[in-house]
Amino acid sequence: MNRKLLIIGIIVFVMSGLIGCTGSSVHIHFDSNSRQQQYAATMLQKTFNINPAGRASYEVAFAIDTALGEEAFSLSNESRMICITGGDERGLIYGAHSLAEDIRNGIPLEKVQSKNEKPRMALRAVKYDLPWDTYRHSEALSLHSETCKDTTYWEAFLDMMAENRLNSLSLWNLHPYPFLIKAKNFPEASPFTDEELTEWQALFRAIFRMAKDRAIDTYIIPFNIFTTREFSLAHQVGLHNLDHHHYVAGDTSEVTKRYIRESVTQMLDEYPDLTGMGLTLGEGMGGMTPHQREQWMRETIIEGMRLANRKSKLVHRIPFSSTTESLGKTTVEMEQLTRQAIEAEADLGFVEGPIWADLKYNWSHAHSTPTLIKVHGGELFDTYYSPVPEKYKVTWTARNEDFFCLRWGVPAFVRAHVKENLKPYIGGYFIGSETYIPAKDYFTKDMTGVDWKYAFERQWLFYKLWGRLLYDPDTNDEVFHAEFVRRYGKEGERLLEASSLAGQTPLLLASTFDCGWDFTLYSEGFLALNPRNRVTNPTGPKVEYISADRLINQMPLDSVHILSVRQYVDALLADRLSLVTKTTPVQVADQLEESCLQALELVRDIPVKGNTSLRYEVADIQIWSYLGLHYAEKIRGAIALHLYRTAGGENHKQTAVAYMEQSLAYWDKAVAISRPLYNDMPLTHLSEQNGKPWQENDHLRFHWEIVRSDVARDVEIARSATFSK
Repeated sequence: MNRKLLIIGIIVFVMSGLIGCTGSSVHIHFDSNSRQQQYAATMLQKTFNINPAGRASYEVAFAIDTALGEEAFSLSNESRMICITGGDERGLIYGAHSLAEDIRNGIPLEKVQSKNEKPRMALRAVKYDLPWDTYRHSEALSLHSETCKDTTYWEAFLDMMAENRLNSLSLWNLHPYPFLIKAKNFPEASPFTDEELTEWQALFRAIFRMAKDRAIDTYIIPFNIFTTREFSLAHQVGLHNLDHHHYVAGDTSEVTKRYIRESVTQMLDEYPDLTGMGLTLGEGMGGMTPHQREQWMRETIIEGMRLANRKSKLVHRIPFSSTTESLGKTTVEMEQLTRQAIEAEADLGFVEGPIWADLKYNWSHAHSTPTLIKVHGGELFDTYYSPVPEKYKVTWTARNEDFFCLRWGVPAFVRAHVKENLKPYIGGYFIGSETYIPAKDYFTKDMTGVDWKYAFERQWLFYKLWGRLLYDPDTNDEVFHAEFVRRYGKEGERLLEASSLAGQTPLLLASTFDCGWDFTLYSEGFLALNPRNRVTNPTGPKVEYISADRLINQMPLDSVHILSVRQYVDALLADRLSLVTKTTPVQVADQLEESCLQALELVRDIPVKGNTSLRYEVADIQIWSYLGLHYAEKIRGAIALHLYRTAGGENHKQTAVAYMEQSLAYWDKAVAISRPLYNDMPLTHLSEQNGKPWQENDHLRFHWEIVRSDVARDVEIARSATFSK
């Protein structure tokens, strides 16, 4: 059908709303039978000022033209008619949001530019760990419980996702089924009264309904193998894990298989707005081989999906280990087994393709380097993409266990990350955390006068960068700059550039300090897991400040491109620096210093008095900058310290002391700025300290001031250093 004829048909046959904008009244024409078009029209109505009187001077019409392609849209503005045409309902919503963005940025209707946009990554998903049966145990997670029970919160979060073109929400929970259903043949498994279950069901139905209205896919992703305490006691199975530790031996009893299988079927049948399921082969499956884990999934989740009265989509988390342990290693044989299993699932007929075959990018720390160094377990071989698959797409989980208090946004990094992965076998990304939930703001010391309510609203730039650049990595920085200006007027003109410069700090730390699973690095606090404590402290390892000694001895994550402190000193003493082609620690320190000093200069004269939200934006840039300067001086001090210990020379020792003192001074600057603004914060990384159960560590808190004594210890390490010939 000709596009103009399609528009005329809509104007004639569907309802219209009258709203006003910038002095002009506007009719919106949309299909009232479409939930997605109703949402788009309502969203536009909120953007404009309602003016029910007067003759319409502008027309906005919605249309669908599948020739544009999935999720694509075009926006034309001719003769006081704006036509938003979507390749599908989702694309139409994005077109409506694009118009709303222009209006919010002060562009008059008559000057809205025509445009055409289409997605580059098919999956743009949020990984969201629900707070009610969490992978880790910590007050930092459980404190979100009431916020996440509020549908107002989910409405705001889903609006943010739609605005940023994030098209999928994956909800993770160790054992989610009892929150959604009472298993027909296993009512004893429910921990809730009928009244309590009714409330849970109303919540999840609302989440799935609101997501579908916004054309956002939803996935329930359980960990395996877990059951409720009530089920375990009733059937005398899984008694070794009543408290739901994340990694224990697998319960493969027949009654557990049947319970899980029937729960999957019942959940899919009772929640038609739920898009699909996910499966992850690791937790609660200790002692099982990769083949046994795949077989268990086929007999439970996959079979449960088959028995449901509809098709659904599937996320298949690629297993972590070729052994019977979670922290084992990757092998070609395991990849071959997994590929065969995924392709067999795609042929079953009840799975709506493509299957998303998911891997962790640089393990749990994607905010390090755009270069893929490793996945969970080690090296990624080429089995999943050679030959290029037809029935599934590889997706990356870009975990962020590294920062969530301080605002962060570096467009060039996210853009490079996405462009690095624009390959025919890549389907997209999941972004999110397992140690943090973006719900309750437990960071801000005083919420008076701020323009946000929820934690995710503090990190608005993080979500906008990932969402918009996954949709189109060629999206211009002006989009993000304009949002700063919209929020803060002329005072926001320099904030994107300053954020981009200061935001190099956690990226360079994560690139220069090798890391793996969740607790191995918390860039925001310069904390990392110290496995050497297993020797010095028999009770177990500890997450602690990264000392000068650890920096000297730790290899970089990106060892392909970056030289470690120890390697640099060895090359220097051997007079081989001229042969070095990698980035040296000195160059890293110089880059940090240049970027952070420039960021501080950009925000130096921004007046924040009377604007609390702006004060936090500026403060976070300053804190990142001083942390970056701290790290630059620490690197220099570590080089001088290792030089002294290796080659002697009192000048090296005194240089090390001076650098460490300056490093501490910069840390104190970060403390001075953050102390009046930020609470002492619970931190999931601290929940497994010294081999103690999480309950004994739950009182532990993080703040940069709390860590100050450990930072100061580096000065004493330098002062007391000795030269050993």
